[in-house]
Amino acid sequence: MSVPFPDPASDDDTAARLLAEAAPGDNAPALSVSQLSAAIKRTVEDGFARVRVRGELSGAKRAASGHFYAALKDDNALIDMVMWKGQAGRLAFRPEDGIEVIATGKLTTYPGRSKYQLVVDTLEVAGEGALMLLFEKLKARLGAEGLFDRTRKYDRLPYLPRTIGVVTSPTGAVIRDILHRLADRCPTHVIVWPVLVQGDGAAAQVANAIRGFDAIAPGGPVPRPDLVIVARGGGSIEDLWAFNEEVVVRAIADCRIPTISAVGHETDVTLADYAADVRAPTPTAAAEMAVPVRAELQAQLATWNGRIIGAANRQQALAGERLTALARHLPKRDALYAPQRQRLDDAGDRLDRSQRHRLAVISERLATRGAALRPALLARRWDRDRALIEGLGRLLDSLDPRALLSRGYAMVRDGGGAIVTTAAKAQDAGHLRLQFADGEVAAAVTEGAASKPARKPLPAPPGRGQGELF
Repeated sequence: MSVPFPDPASDDDTAARLLAEAAPGDNAPALSVSQLSAAIKRTVEDGFARVRVRGELSGAKRAASGHFYAALKDDNALIDMVMWKGQAGRLAFRPEDGIEVIATGKLTTYPGRSKYQLVVDTLEVAGEGALMLLFEKLKARLGAEGLFDRTRKYDRLPYLPRTIGVVTSPTGAVIRDILHRLADRCPTHVIVWPVLVQGDGAAAQVANAIRGFDAIAPGGPVPRPDLVIVARGGGSIEDLWAFNEEVVVRAIADCRIPTISAVGHETDVTLADYAADVRAPTPTAAAEMAVPVRAELQAQLATWNGRIIGAANRQQALAGERLTALARHLPKRDALYAPQRQRLDDAGDRLDRSQRHRLAVISERLATRGAALRPALLARRWDRDRALIEGLGRLLDSLDPRALLSRGYAMVRDGGGAIVTTAAKAQDAGHLRLQFADGEVAAAVTEGAASKPARKPLPAPPGRGQGELF
């Protein structure tokens, strides 16, 4: 059988010839590079369609596209591997250099670089020892960032929380144990945020639930929890690995609500325990830490109430004793009132003497004044005063201008009601009102002021015989 691929390093001059010329009689067609690469790819993929490879990660990196690239190596060999975005996003841990893993996938070639590589579907840590190594590395890195510092945690949990948020699976025995324990000790309002507690996507759901409780606003339609419990039942380190994920640890460390971590049994330890404010050995123990026993609380309140009443009674009794002791040192009532009573008696005597003296003086003065009030004297004074009043009345009647009106005189007023006393004023007024004894008459001035009339001689008084001298 002829050699299909002659040695290119041979000194034979046929090395540079075409295959048909180097092997006369062999009519096999020449393959292109792409055809040969495709044939190799089919051969490799058919022969290694499903493999599990154990090795140590080297050169691990995640591309911007989300794909994960690394190499698996042991002491004598190295093989490249790639994990596409969909599978890489569901990894239960963060792959790093130096971690021993078991990769499951298929072997394929990369014709562009004449390389073969392992396309990985699932990637898991090889053995509990490797997981513990990864656990310690992640613990050291997050601890260096201060996520586990005591200063970031609450010193104590709320004594009697009104609302408790629980992050756990809604179908497991954990939530039933927590609810039963809370009901036995001290019933309270519980909000359950259902999540996966293992497997793909469990870490993301737990972290989102913790951040969701922390984002609830106080006073809203959904009550904000006073305490959050992150709980899961026991299992292997692989089963509990979701609570070792960085996203869960950071969510617990950033939560502003006091948090209890109750993951696994008492011997199980996760990074969530280091980040939480309090670690509970079991979910049931977390419920016991969350609330006090109501019966014990009522008994304690009754004890305190009795102590308060007893203290109040003792204070009252002591105050009564002190008051009695002080009362014994106070002077008697009669001793306090005696000086005041004596002063009151003295003042009463002085008042009585003063009133009798004033009454005597007033009686004497009244007798003196009463002597002047004799009937004859009062009658003379009455007649004198009445004659004086009658004379004043006659004088007033004689001076009343209205009395003259009855004797033929008239009172002249202008339009404003003012009395007109001269002819000039009458001329200026124009319209006059003449008041007589029985009424008023309107008058108008039609002529100017008349010349002063000659004075007529006075008539001779009646009863005289002698006439006027002039």
